Amino acid sequence: MSTLIQAGKLLIAEPFMLDPNFKRTVVLICEHHEEGTTGFVLNRPLNMKMEELISDFPETKASVLVGGPVATDTIHYLHNVGNLLEDSIEVSQGVYWGGDFTKLKFLMENGLIKDDNIKFFVGYSGWSAGQLEEEMKEGSWVLGDMDANYLFRTKPFVLWQTVLHNKGDAYTVIAQMPDSISLN
Repeated sequence: MSTLIQAGKLLIAEPFMLDPNFKRTVVLICEHHEEGTTGFVLNRPLNMKMEELISDFPETKASVLVGGPVATDTIHYLHNVGNLLEDSIEVSQGVYWGGDFTKLKFLMENGLIKDDNIKFFVGYSGWSAGQLEEEMKEGSWVLGDMDANYLFRTKPFVLWQTVLHNKGDAYTVIAQMPDSISLN
């Protein structure tokens, strides 16, 4: 199982997950090694602007999301301009993590990085060594393939259903399950 868990893969919450941090979420794994796993929830918008979080940040309409329950006093970013932003790490085709923050602000101020090229995350999702493998064995998560369109083109409120539907087979049926069992 651990060989299947890798950077660039998606963790899709199974439909009956009760943990409020991850219920019906899609998490992009950005780092996975023997010490643990780091990722970001792609479908939990936060009703805040970057300028509210960092006072000297250029005005932007770029999305701010809840990346997860860990280190909620930190800001991270995923983008599609790795060729412009030094020190960014490609985690999936067309999706980069981090990079030089000072240069990011400069490029955004000068319109070289547009609002739809980047997503910001408050906090992150993290698992200690072996923890995610255990959760996978318990059936809490389904692994999926990342597509940059999930991050940059799909609305967060339909992402979970879209990713499951695109997996096909029984997942298409699961994607149609209502959020509340009482609605079945």
